[in-house]
Amino acid sequence: MAARTKSAKDRPSYRCTECGWTTAKWLGRCPECQAWGTVEEYGAAPAVRTTAAGRVSAPALPIGQVDGRQATARSTGVPELDRVLGGGLVPGAVVLLAGEPGVGKSTLLLDVAAKAAGPEHPTLYVTGEESAGQVRLRADRINALHDHLYLAAETNLASVLGHLDEVKPSLLILDSVQTIASPEIDGAPGGMAQVREVAGALIRASKERGMSTLLVGHVTKDGAIAGPRLLEHLVDVVLHFEGDRHARLRLVRGVKNRYGATDEVGCFELHDEGITGLTDPSGLFLTRRDEPVPGTCLTVTLEGRRPLVAEVQALTVESQIPSPRRTTSGLETSRVSMMLAVLEQRGRISALGKRDIYSATVGGVKLSEPAADLAIALALASAASDTPLPKNLVAIGEVGLAGEVRRVTGVQRRLAEAHRLGFTHALVPADPGKVPAGMTVTEVANMGDALRVLPRGRRRGDNDGPGKGPESAPWGAREAAARGGRGGGRDSGRGAARDEDREPF
Repeated sequence: MAARTKSAKDRPSYRCTECGWTTAKWLGRCPECQAWGTVEEYGAAPAVRTTAAGRVSAPALPIGQVDGRQATARSTGVPELDRVLGGGLVPGAVVLLAGEPGVGKSTLLLDVAAKAAGPEHPTLYVTGEESAGQVRLRADRINALHDHLYLAAETNLASVLGHLDEVKPSLLILDSVQTIASPEIDGAPGGMAQVREVAGALIRASKERGMSTLLVGHVTKDGAIAGPRLLEHLVDVVLHFEGDRHARLRLVRGVKNRYGATDEVGCFELHDEGITGLTDPSGLFLTRRDEPVPGTCLTVTLEGRRPLVAEVQALTVESQIPSPRRTTSGLETSRVSMMLAVLEQRGRISALGKRDIYSATVGGVKLSEPAADLAIALALASAASDTPLPKNLVAIGEVGLAGEVRRVTGVQRRLAEAHRLGFTHALVPADPGKVPAGMTVTEVANMGDALRVLPRGRRRGDNDGPGKGPESAPWGAREAAARGGRGGGRDSGRGAARDEDREPF
């Protein structure tokens, strides 16, 4: 009986490397996080223990008597980061900032460390990836020097905790959590056990000292935060640092926030002198022109709760290969293909199927929400007809496969942002709500109504003088003629004339 009990204790246990879930037998898929191939054997199953009641650290109080001033946020000195954090850093809060290599995480946090440092609030910056001299050179370049900013290059958890006892900082910045290791835990730095131990020790130290902590995290090739999923559950705030290394724009997006909203976005511009916040980033996504250009259309996208005016550009050329090219930059290829199909079937534009089509955004912004569908469709139609859209026009709306223009969220905020930047006309779905004073808003129900904004004039395919066929008529008139039949009867002619005489606004 004793031998059988000993064998049960020595039986191996299995643990998921992503979320830390444990089981007594191996499984191909973790039931907790649904990840495949992450359950691995890690040793004997732990013995069942019971915990006896002990002394409490502080008596429980009625919630009305709890002092809420201890959770008052303190500004980081970077307004755009404060916006995402919900007002600033709360004492004892632990923030995880993750992003791809080279996106600017270290530059941003070094700037935060210098601006948040002060006589009563010393800051400790611990680097595990670079030497102290390398960080000093970056601080000189971005002007992030301060007498109360302390710098240490360590990869040992015990040494980091020792620096905390000496400096007693109000803010700790650790770059990065995957480079720190504890000598008491087996495994290489960045492993599941090491990351859990390092994060747990720093979280305990932050809560006990009332010290705010900013942890830098690596990401995998899929864009997820490297390490166990438990790390995201332990920290108070999770931020993602996004941006294309070939563009100046950087976005800090809140994913988890115990002290504020999770739909806020901070905008930054990365340049040679460092990184600066952008209170009005719409200028990065626009091209200022004296006259409108065919194939361009403006829209207003929502990044979190912040409206941003962005420009969509399209270009169509004669294809030299059997399979025409479809190239996108900043736009989802599937949405552009869907808009091409809607224009061809519902908008009666048949010239797009045999042409090379290029579509892109300006300034490196990525448009993925359906509210940009109408702007994409109008830009493609404008490029196909070689006719510019009216000046100072923005288009907002989701386009369905039946050609209808659907409502989107935040129309009033989008219109207010467009009006603030000087745009006077807008195409929106039905029932937009309150419209800013001095702004002309046209409600469109389908693509036929939207395509009527293309002004009359010389179009691709016209010969000498104004054309007489349906290709030279406005898109709305061509659609009406197509509905009335190809015979060109009296009723269809009158309908086409009415559409042709209609002004865009």
